Amino acid sequence: MGEIPNHIRREAASKEVKPTVRVGRSGLTESLVEEVEGQLRQRALVKIKVNRGVFDRENLALLWEALVDRTGAVLVLSRGNVGVLWRR
Repeated sequence: MGEIPNHIRREAASKEVKPTVRVGRSGLTESLVEEVEGQLRQRALVKIKVNRGVFDRENLALLWEALVDRTGAVLVLSRGNVGVLWRR
């Protein structure tokens, strides 16, 4: 796997990129994965926000790992309850 370009990292960290997917109590569902995949087909970056208190830190890391595995995207940024996936 190659290096993530700096312009992608900067854009992912930007406050101007708003979360377009929210993860709630249901967690990682098939419809959530389909939504993320659909958005990745439309745009290069998808910002995902997890509702507070739904996952602890370890389970949040597992969520990002599962999304990366199921979508084939790259996790560019994981900060708190927000993650950004990048379509290569």
